Amino acid sequence: MRFFLGCLLSAVLASLFTIWMTQGPVDGVLTAQDRRTRIESPVERVRPSTSRIYDEDGFSPEEAISVAVYEAVNRSVVNITAKSVKTERLLLTEHSEGTGSGAIIDHEGHILTNYHVVTGAREINVTLYDGTSYTATMIGADPLNDLAVIQIENIEGELFPVQFGDSRVLRVGMRVFALGNPFGLERTLTTGIISSLNRSLQIHGNWKIKSIIQIDAAINPGSSGGPLLDSHGRLIGINTAIATTSGQSSGVGFAIPVSLISRVVPQLLKNGRVIRPESGIDKVYQTEKGLLIAEMRPNGPAERAGLRGPKITKTRRGPFTLNREDRSAADLIVAIDDQKVVTADDFLGYIEGKQPGDGVMLTIVREGRRITIPLKLGTPESVERAE
Repeated sequence: MRFFLGCLLSAVLASLFTIWMTQGPVDGVLTAQDRRTRIESPVERVRPSTSRIYDEDGFSPEEAISVAVYEAVNRSVVNITAKSVKTERLLLTEHSEGTGSGAIIDHEGHILTNYHVVTGAREINVTLYDGTSYTATMIGADPLNDLAVIQIENIEGELFPVQFGDSRVLRVGMRVFALGNPFGLERTLTTGIISSLNRSLQIHGNWKIKSIIQIDAAINPGSSGGPLLDSHGRLIGINTAIATTSGQSSGVGFAIPVSLISRVVPQLLKNGRVIRPESGIDKVYQTEKGLLIAEMRPNGPAERAGLRGPKITKTRRGPFTLNREDRSAADLIVAIDDQKVVTADDFLGYIEGKQPGDGVMLTIVREGRRITIPLKLGTPESVERAE
Protein backbone atom coordinates (compact mmCIF):
# COMPACT_ATOMS: atom_id res chain seq x y z
CA MET A 1 0.00 0.00 0.00
CA ARG A 2 2.75 2.40 0.94
CA PHE A 3 4.52 1.58 -2.27
CA PHE A 4 1.38 2.31 -4.29
CA LEU A 5 0.83 5.71 -2.56
CA GLY A 6 4.48 6.66 -3.16
CA CYS A 7 4.22 5.95 -6.88
CA LEU A 8 0.95 7.91 -7.11
CA LEU A 9 2.48 10.94 -5.35
CA SER A 10 5.50 10.89 -7.68
CA ALA A 11 3.23 10.77 -10.75
CA VAL A 12 1.19 13.75 -9.51
CA LEU A 13 4.29 15.85 -8.80
CA ALA A 14 5.75 15.03 -12.22
CA SER A 15 2.51 16.14 -13.92
CA LEU A 16 2.44 19.43 -12.00
CA PHE A 17 6.11 20.13 -12.88
CA THR A 18 5.39 19.48 -16.58
CA ILE A 19 2.41 21.87 -16.55
CA TRP A 20 4.48 24.55 -14.74
CA MET A 21 7.36 24.29 -17.27
CA THR A 22 4.89 24.45 -20.16
CA GLN A 23 2.94 27.47 -18.94
CA GLY A 24 5.99 29.43 -17.77
CA PRO A 25 6.89 30.99 -14.42
CA VAL A 26 4.33 31.62 -11.77
CA ASP A 27 4.09 34.82 -9.74
CA GLY A 28 7.02 36.45 -11.59
CA VAL A 29 9.57 33.72 -10.85
CA LEU A 30 12.12 33.24 -13.73
CA THR A 31 13.34 29.86 -14.79
CA ALA A 32 17.04 29.26 -15.42
CA GLN A 33 16.28 29.17 -19.15
CA ASP A 34 14.45 32.50 -18.93
CA ARG A 35 17.39 34.03 -17.08
CA ARG A 36 19.80 32.81 -19.76
CA THR A 37 17.51 34.15 -22.51
CA ARG A 38 17.29 37.55 -20.87
CA ILE A 39 21.03 37.86 -20.25
CA GLU A 40 21.91 36.75 -23.77
CA SER A 41 19.32 38.93 -25.52
CA PRO A 42 20.96 40.55 -28.59
CA VAL A 43 19.91 44.05 -27.50
CA GLU A 44 21.29 43.59 -24.01
CA ARG A 45 24.41 41.90 -25.38
CA VAL A 46 25.24 44.71 -27.86
CA ARG A 47 24.42 47.67 -25.64
CA PRO A 48 27.17 47.24 -23.04
CA SER A 49 29.90 46.63 -25.66
CA THR A 50 28.71 49.59 -27.76
CA SER A 51 28.73 51.93 -24.80
CA ARG A 52 32.30 50.97 -24.07
CA ILE A 53 33.41 51.98 -27.62
CA TYR A 54 32.48 55.64 -27.23
CA ASP A 55 33.76 58.16 -24.71
CA GLU A 56 31.64 60.53 -22.65
CA ASP A 57 31.39 62.93 -25.61
CA GLY A 58 30.16 60.19 -27.94
CA PHE A 59 33.45 59.84 -29.89
CA SER A 60 34.99 56.55 -30.93
CA PRO A 61 38.71 56.12 -30.08
CA GLU A 62 39.73 57.04 -33.65
CA GLU A 63 37.45 60.07 -33.68
CA ALA A 64 38.71 61.17 -30.27
CA ILE A 65 42.33 61.08 -31.51
CA SER A 66 41.50 63.09 -34.64
CA VAL A 67 39.60 65.69 -32.63
CA ALA A 68 42.38 65.93 -30.04
CA VAL A 69 45.10 66.38 -32.69
CA TYR A 70 43.15 69.11 -34.46
CA GLU A 71 42.27 70.99 -31.28
CA ALA A 72 45.88 70.80 -30.07
CA VAL A 73 47.57 71.98 -33.28
CA ASN A 74 45.16 74.00 -35.42
CA ARG A 75 46.26 77.24 -33.71
CA SER A 76 49.84 76.50 -34.79
CA VAL A 77 48.94 76.53 -38.50
CA VAL A 78 48.98 79.76 -40.52
CA ASN A 79 47.79 80.78 -43.96
CA ILE A 80 50.51 82.38 -46.11
CA THR A 81 49.85 84.70 -49.04
CA ALA A 82 52.88 85.58 -51.17
CA LYS A 83 52.57 88.49 -53.60
CA SER A 84 55.05 89.01 -56.40
CA VAL A 85 55.48 91.40 -59.32
CA LYS A 86 56.73 90.22 -62.67
CA THR A 87 57.96 92.77 -65.22
CA GLU A 88 57.04 91.99 -68.81
CA ARG A 89 58.12 93.61 -72.05
CA LEU A 90 57.07 97.20 -72.77
CA LEU A 91 57.45 97.91 -69.03
CA LEU A 92 54.18 96.15 -68.26
CA THR A 93 53.97 94.53 -64.85
CA GLU A 94 51.96 91.52 -63.81
CA HIS A 95 50.92 91.01 -60.21
CA SER A 96 50.61 87.42 -59.00
CA GLU A 97 49.55 85.93 -55.73
CA GLY A 98 50.12 82.46 -54.33
CA THR A 99 48.93 80.82 -51.15
CA GLY A 100 50.32 78.15 -48.90
CA SER A 101 50.57 77.02 -45.32
CA GLY A 102 53.07 77.22 -42.48
CA ALA A 103 53.70 76.11 -38.91
CA ILE A 104 54.66 78.36 -36.00
CA ILE A 105 57.87 77.01 -34.45
CA ASP A 106 58.57 79.43 -31.55
CA HIS A 107 57.17 82.33 -29.54
CA GLU A 108 59.33 84.83 -31.46
CA GLY A 109 57.11 84.52 -34.51
CA HIS A 110 59.25 82.25 -36.67
CA ILE A 111 57.23 80.21 -39.15
CA LEU A 112 58.37 77.17 -41.11
CA THR A 113 57.09 76.66 -44.64
CA ASN A 114 58.14 75.46 -48.08
CA TYR A 115 60.59 77.55 -50.06
CA HIS A 116 58.40 77.33 -53.15
CA VAL A 117 55.53 78.98 -51.23
CA VAL A 118 57.47 82.23 -50.67
CA THR A 119 60.14 82.24 -53.40
CA GLY A 120 60.23 85.46 -55.42
CA ALA A 121 57.71 87.18 -53.14
CA ARG A 122 57.83 90.95 -52.80
CA GLU A 123 55.33 90.81 -49.96
CA ILE A 124 54.43 87.98 -47.58
CA ASN A 125 51.27 88.10 -45.47
CA VAL A 126 50.50 85.65 -42.68
CA THR A 127 47.04 85.03 -41.23
CA LEU A 128 46.79 83.38 -37.81
CA TYR A 129 44.04 81.08 -36.55
CA ASP A 130 42.09 84.02 -35.05
CA GLY A 131 42.01 85.94 -38.33
CA THR A 132 44.68 88.50 -37.49
CA SER A 133 47.14 89.21 -40.31
CA TYR A 134 50.77 90.27 -40.25
CA THR A 135 53.46 91.11 -42.77
CA ALA A 136 56.34 88.61 -42.65
CA THR A 137 59.98 88.90 -43.60
CA MET A 138 62.26 86.20 -44.99
CA ILE A 139 64.76 84.93 -42.42
CA GLY A 140 66.41 82.10 -44.31
CA ALA A 141 65.86 79.62 -47.10
CA ASP A 142 67.14 76.26 -48.25
CA PRO A 143 66.02 75.90 -51.89
CA LEU A 144 67.61 72.46 -52.23
CA ASN A 145 65.40 71.00 -49.50
CA ASP A 146 62.43 73.31 -50.25
CA LEU A 147 62.40 74.81 -46.75
CA ALA A 148 62.14 78.42 -45.61
CA VAL A 149 61.73 80.32 -42.36
CA ILE A 150 59.82 83.61 -42.24
CA GLN A 151 59.02 85.81 -39.24
CA ILE A 152 56.16 88.01 -38.09
CA GLU A 153 56.72 90.78 -35.54
CA ASN A 154 54.75 93.06 -33.21
CA ILE A 155 52.43 90.20 -32.41
CA GLU A 156 49.25 90.90 -30.50
CA GLY A 157 48.25 87.91 -28.44
CA GLU A 158 49.79 84.52 -27.78
CA LEU A 159 51.45 82.25 -30.29
CA PHE A 160 51.14 78.46 -30.17
CA PRO A 161 54.30 76.73 -31.49
CA VAL A 162 54.06 73.21 -32.83
CA GLN A 163 55.87 70.43 -30.97
CA PHE A 164 58.56 68.55 -32.91
CA GLY A 165 58.46 64.75 -33.12
CA ASP A 166 61.08 62.15 -34.07
CA SER A 167 61.51 60.66 -37.55
CA ARG A 168 63.33 57.62 -36.21
CA VAL A 169 60.16 56.10 -34.78
CA LEU A 170 58.15 56.37 -37.99
CA ARG A 171 56.86 53.15 -39.54
CA VAL A 172 54.89 52.36 -42.68
CA GLY A 173 51.23 52.05 -41.71
CA MET A 174 51.34 54.67 -38.94
CA ARG A 175 48.39 57.02 -38.90
CA VAL A 176 49.17 60.63 -39.84
CA PHE A 177 47.32 63.94 -39.97
CA ALA A 178 47.93 66.75 -42.47
CA LEU A 179 46.94 70.31 -41.57
CA GLY A 180 46.92 73.11 -44.10
CA ASN A 181 44.93 75.53 -46.21
CA PRO A 182 44.02 73.71 -49.45
CA PHE A 183 42.34 76.04 -51.96
CA GLY A 184 42.44 78.75 -49.27
CA LEU A 185 40.21 76.75 -46.89
CA GLU A 186 41.93 77.55 -43.62
CA ARG A 187 43.22 74.88 -41.20
CA THR A 188 41.78 71.87 -43.00
CA LEU A 189 42.53 68.45 -41.50
CA THR A 190 43.02 65.34 -43.63
CA THR A 191 44.05 61.92 -42.39
CA GLY A 192 45.81 58.87 -43.77
CA ILE A 193 48.77 56.60 -43.19
CA ILE A 194 52.47 56.55 -43.98
CA SER A 195 52.58 54.69 -47.29
CA SER A 196 56.37 54.48 -47.56
CA LEU A 197 59.58 55.85 -46.07
CA ASN A 198 63.01 56.74 -47.43
CA ARG A 199 61.71 58.05 -50.75
CA SER A 200 63.77 60.48 -52.85
CA LEU A 201 62.18 63.58 -54.36
CA GLN A 202 63.84 65.83 -56.93
CA ILE A 203 63.02 69.44 -56.10
CA HIS A 204 65.82 71.69 -57.34
CA GLY A 205 67.92 70.89 -60.40
CA ASN A 206 69.76 67.61 -59.85
CA TRP A 207 69.36 67.76 -56.08
CA LYS A 208 67.21 65.11 -54.48
CA ILE A 209 65.73 65.32 -51.01
CA LYS A 210 66.42 62.04 -49.26
CA SER A 211 64.30 60.19 -46.70
CA ILE A 212 61.05 61.73 -47.92
CA ILE A 213 57.84 60.47 -46.25
CA GLN A 214 55.15 59.21 -48.64
CA ILE A 215 51.57 59.50 -47.36
CA ASP A 216 48.06 58.91 -48.67
CA ALA A 217 46.44 61.80 -46.76
CA ALA A 218 44.87 64.26 -49.20
CA ILE A 219 47.16 67.19 -50.07
CA ASN A 220 46.03 69.86 -52.52
CA PRO A 221 47.24 73.27 -53.74
CA GLY A 222 47.55 75.49 -50.68
CA SER A 223 48.50 72.59 -48.39
CA SER A 224 52.22 73.05 -49.10
CA GLY A 225 54.17 74.08 -46.02
CA GLY A 226 51.59 72.72 -43.59
CA PRO A 227 52.58 70.30 -40.83
CA LEU A 228 52.32 66.53 -41.00
CA LEU A 229 51.47 65.23 -37.52
CA ASP A 230 51.50 61.95 -35.64
CA SER A 231 48.66 60.78 -33.39
CA HIS A 232 50.18 62.75 -30.48
CA GLY A 233 49.96 66.01 -32.43
CA ARG A 234 53.73 66.23 -32.92
CA LEU A 235 55.24 67.53 -36.15
CA ILE A 236 56.89 64.72 -38.10
CA GLY A 237 57.13 66.46 -41.48
CA ILE A 238 56.23 69.38 -43.72
CA ASN A 239 53.86 68.60 -46.59
CA THR A 240 55.59 69.61 -49.80
CA ALA A 241 54.33 67.89 -52.96
CA ILE A 242 51.85 65.53 -54.57
CA ALA A 243 52.18 63.08 -57.43
CA THR A 244 49.41 64.03 -59.82
CA THR A 245 48.51 64.64 -63.44
CA SER A 246 45.53 66.85 -62.63
CA GLY A 247 47.04 69.20 -60.05
CA GLN A 248 44.91 67.74 -57.27
CA SER A 249 45.43 64.98 -54.73
CA SER A 250 45.63 61.46 -56.11
CA GLY A 251 46.41 59.77 -52.81
CA VAL A 252 50.19 60.05 -53.19
CA GLY A 253 51.69 62.90 -51.18
CA PHE A 254 55.17 63.67 -49.89
CA ALA A 255 56.45 65.34 -46.73
CA ILE A 256 59.92 66.51 -45.70
CA PRO A 257 60.85 64.59 -42.53
CA VAL A 258 61.36 66.36 -39.23
CA SER A 259 64.86 64.89 -38.95
CA LEU A 260 65.89 67.01 -41.95
CA ILE A 261 63.95 70.00 -40.65
CA SER A 262 65.76 69.77 -37.30
CA ARG A 263 69.11 69.93 -39.09
CA VAL A 264 68.20 72.75 -41.46
CA VAL A 265 66.16 75.19 -39.35
CA PRO A 266 68.93 76.05 -36.81
CA GLN A 267 71.22 77.01 -39.71
CA LEU A 268 68.52 79.12 -41.33
CA LEU A 269 67.93 80.97 -38.05
CA LYS A 270 71.65 81.52 -37.55
CA ASN A 271 73.04 82.03 -41.06
CA GLY A 272 70.02 82.49 -43.30
CA ARG A 273 71.25 79.59 -45.41
CA VAL A 274 72.59 76.05 -45.13
CA ILE A 275 76.25 75.18 -45.50
CA ARG A 276 76.25 71.47 -46.19
CA PRO A 277 78.67 68.76 -47.22
CA GLU A 278 77.92 66.23 -49.96
CA SER A 279 78.80 62.53 -49.91
CA GLY A 280 77.87 61.85 -53.53
CA ILE A 281 75.49 59.05 -52.48
CA ASP A 282 72.04 59.87 -53.80
CA LYS A 283 70.08 56.81 -52.74
CA VAL A 284 70.42 53.77 -50.48
CA TYR A 285 68.43 50.62 -49.82
CA GLN A 286 67.83 50.28 -46.10
CA THR A 287 68.41 46.69 -44.94
CA GLU A 288 68.70 44.95 -41.59
CA LYS A 289 72.49 44.73 -42.02
CA GLY A 290 73.16 48.30 -43.18
CA LEU A 291 72.70 50.72 -46.06
CA LEU A 292 73.14 49.27 -49.53
CA ILE A 293 74.31 51.89 -52.02
CA ALA A 294 71.65 52.25 -54.73
CA GLU A 295 72.71 55.34 -56.65
CA MET A 296 75.73 57.66 -56.77
CA ARG A 297 76.39 60.94 -58.53
CA PRO A 298 78.71 60.65 -61.54
CA ASN A 299 82.21 61.76 -60.58
CA GLY A 300 80.96 62.70 -57.12
CA PRO A 301 82.88 62.21 -53.84
CA ALA A 302 81.63 58.63 -53.32
CA GLU A 303 82.47 57.53 -56.85
CA ARG A 304 85.90 59.18 -56.69
CA ALA A 305 86.54 57.39 -53.39
CA GLY A 306 85.98 54.05 -55.13
CA LEU A 307 82.61 53.14 -53.65
CA ARG A 308 80.43 50.85 -55.73
CA GLY A 309 76.73 50.84 -56.52
CA PRO A 310 74.62 48.14 -58.19
CA LYS A 311 76.00 46.62 -61.38
CA ILE A 312 73.88 47.52 -64.39
CA THR A 313 73.93 45.25 -67.43
CA LYS A 314 72.19 46.10 -70.68
CA THR A 315 70.66 43.44 -72.89
CA ARG A 316 69.32 44.21 -76.33
CA ARG A 317 66.29 42.30 -77.54
CA GLY A 318 65.23 43.43 -80.96
CA PRO A 319 64.43 47.15 -80.83
CA PHE A 320 64.36 47.15 -77.01
CA THR A 321 67.17 47.55 -74.47
CA LEU A 322 66.65 45.94 -71.07
CA ASN A 323 68.57 47.07 -67.98
CA ARG A 324 69.26 44.58 -65.22
CA GLU A 325 70.40 45.67 -61.78
CA ASP A 326 72.64 43.40 -59.71
CA ARG A 327 72.41 44.75 -56.15
CA SER A 328 74.79 42.10 -54.83
CA ALA A 329 77.62 44.07 -56.44
CA ALA A 330 76.86 47.21 -54.39
CA ASP A 331 78.74 48.18 -51.23
CA LEU A 332 76.92 47.83 -47.91
CA ILE A 333 77.62 50.72 -45.52
CA VAL A 334 77.64 49.49 -41.92
CA ALA A 335 79.45 52.31 -40.08
CA ILE A 336 80.81 55.82 -40.46
CA ASP A 337 83.79 56.86 -38.33
CA ASP A 338 83.24 53.63 -36.37
CA GLN A 339 79.65 54.63 -35.56
CA LYS A 340 77.08 52.06 -36.61
CA VAL A 341 74.52 53.23 -39.16
CA VAL A 342 71.14 51.53 -39.40
CA THR A 343 68.92 54.08 -41.14
CA ALA A 344 69.38 56.67 -43.88
CA ASP A 345 68.67 59.34 -41.26
CA ASP A 346 71.64 58.08 -39.22
CA PHE A 347 73.90 58.50 -42.24
CA LEU A 348 72.53 61.87 -43.39
CA GLY A 349 72.49 63.26 -39.87
CA TYR A 350 76.16 62.43 -39.38
CA ILE A 351 77.21 63.78 -42.80
CA GLU A 352 75.35 67.06 -42.39
CA GLY A 353 77.06 67.55 -39.03
CA LYS A 354 80.33 67.92 -40.96
CA GLN A 355 81.69 70.69 -43.18
CA PRO A 356 82.55 70.54 -46.90
CA GLY A 357 86.12 69.30 -47.24
CA ASP A 358 85.99 67.17 -44.08
CA GLY A 359 86.96 63.54 -44.32
CA VAL A 360 85.10 60.54 -42.92
CA MET A 361 85.85 56.83 -42.83
CA LEU A 362 83.17 54.52 -44.20
CA THR A 363 83.12 50.88 -43.09
CA ILE A 364 81.58 48.77 -45.83
CA VAL A 365 81.00 45.14 -46.66
CA ARG A 366 82.09 44.23 -50.20
CA GLU A 367 81.91 40.70 -51.54
CA GLY A 368 81.68 39.40 -47.99
CA ARG A 369 84.75 41.31 -46.78
CA ARG A 370 84.66 44.19 -44.30
CA ILE A 371 86.85 47.10 -45.43
CA THR A 372 87.29 50.80 -44.63
CA ILE A 373 87.30 53.54 -47.29
CA PRO A 374 88.15 57.22 -46.71
CA LEU A 375 85.63 59.69 -48.15
CA LYS A 376 86.28 63.42 -48.61
CA LEU A 377 83.05 65.40 -48.49
CA GLY A 378 82.27 67.97 -51.16
CA THR A 379 79.41 70.41 -51.83
CA PRO A 380 76.35 70.13 -54.08
CA GLU A 381 77.77 72.92 -56.22
CA SER A 382 81.06 71.06 -56.78
CA VAL A 383 79.17 67.91 -57.73
CA GLU A 384 77.04 69.80 -60.26
CA ARG A 385 80.18 71.30 -61.81
CA ALA A 386 81.71 67.84 -62.03
CA GLU A 387 78.66 66.65 -63.95
